[in-house]
Amino acid sequence: MPVLLNAQDPEFETQFQALLSAKREDSPDVDHIVAGIIQDVRDRGDDAVLELTAKFDRLDLTADTMRFSEAEVEQYIATVSPEDRAALELAAQRIRAYHERQMPEDAFWIDESGAELGWRWTPVSAAGLYVPGGLASYPSSVLMNAIPAKVAGVERLAITVPTPDGVVNALVLLAAKLSGVDEIYRIGGAQAVAALAYGTQTIPAVDKITGPGNAFVAAAKRRVFGKVGIDMIAGPSEILVIADGDNDPDWIALDLLSQAEHDESAQSILVTDDAAFAQKVSDAVDARLQTLERRAIAGASWRDYGAMIVVPNLNVAANLSNRIAPEHLELCVADPMALSEKITHAGAIFLGAWTPEAIGDYVGGPNHVLPTARSARFSSGLSVMDFIKRTTLARMTPDALRAIGPSAERLATSESLEAHGLSVTARLKHLNS
Repeated sequence: MPVLLNAQDPEFETQFQALLSAKREDSPDVDHIVAGIIQDVRDRGDDAVLELTAKFDRLDLTADTMRFSEAEVEQYIATVSPEDRAALELAAQRIRAYHERQMPEDAFWIDESGAELGWRWTPVSAAGLYVPGGLASYPSSVLMNAIPAKVAGVERLAITVPTPDGVVNALVLLAAKLSGVDEIYRIGGAQAVAALAYGTQTIPAVDKITGPGNAFVAAAKRRVFGKVGIDMIAGPSEILVIADGDNDPDWIALDLLSQAEHDESAQSILVTDDAAFAQKVSDAVDARLQTLERRAIAGASWRDYGAMIVVPNLNVAANLSNRIAPEHLELCVADPMALSEKITHAGAIFLGAWTPEAIGDYVGGPNHVLPTARSARFSSGLSVMDFIKRTTLARMTPDALRAIGPSAERLATSESLEAHGLSVTARLKHLNS
């Protein structure tokens, strides 16, 4: 049974803290295995990648067949139905339009001392996207990772998508084509992350790696961070729905199950100011679990990690939401925009009963790669900002150096960094000679 809490119960704070601290990730400790894989790829390059692909994906490749050829990509794309293609094209169009608005502007100005200051944004040169493989892979994730990279101006974008037993998802290849991906490799696992980070004879190294994966992929991303940038280490999916009693309980039940069906470790939480409505939602969830295709997964998630919290008012709901800092937050209330202004920690907010989180997964426009496990307290979802860097600019005129240089001399002296101070002093002496 999901956890049932009432914010007005004397034991609520203890119970709520237990909910926040519950460990949902049950990943095996694979770091030592991953460390060996990464070193093997660094030492032997293609040979290591090919051997590991044969071992784990049961697929015999050569250096020449690791990468999908253009002809192969077109061949698979041709099998996509017109309806699926149209849906994917609409999603790509909306995601691209949203992320184009995120691009920041360069700036350069003269301050009161006469110094010229500013910044300039430039893209990373090459990025790698990891895509989980087989028929269970998600073309929507390709769009969400690759389009922001291309909008940011990344010149070279490579993706790795394992094809266990040779099974290829044509929609993933179409998504890559629509996103402007330059290279597609049929490899996966920690070896793919290592290849992207360090390069092999066939796969040139990249500067940043993004995309979801299993415990081995997550451990590999942790290991290579510093050599390359990474987006985040994502945990199990989660949704928090704040709803009043004027909603259809079946709609809310489906929204909760939309995340529960991802993973047995996913978490779905309902916060409402109507106890009777909470019971209706609970009944609706039970009814849907009788017929849902992924009912075994969704049922385990709802049973082990689901929660329903009854609050006296929506202000309390907002406060609890900020403490949870959910990945996805639906506000199914009369005035969702007003309530959203009280939210300070959430990966993505979905406003109103007509905006199910599932729209955000596919065609809404904002990115669906979002911070989990309360990391929305300090981080954001994937965006073009993940694929660009800010370089600062500064130019002193003689008058500007006269105005601010002496303070630099004083601070350098206070830190006992003589050469720092002398590099300024030498210029000031020249100006005064």
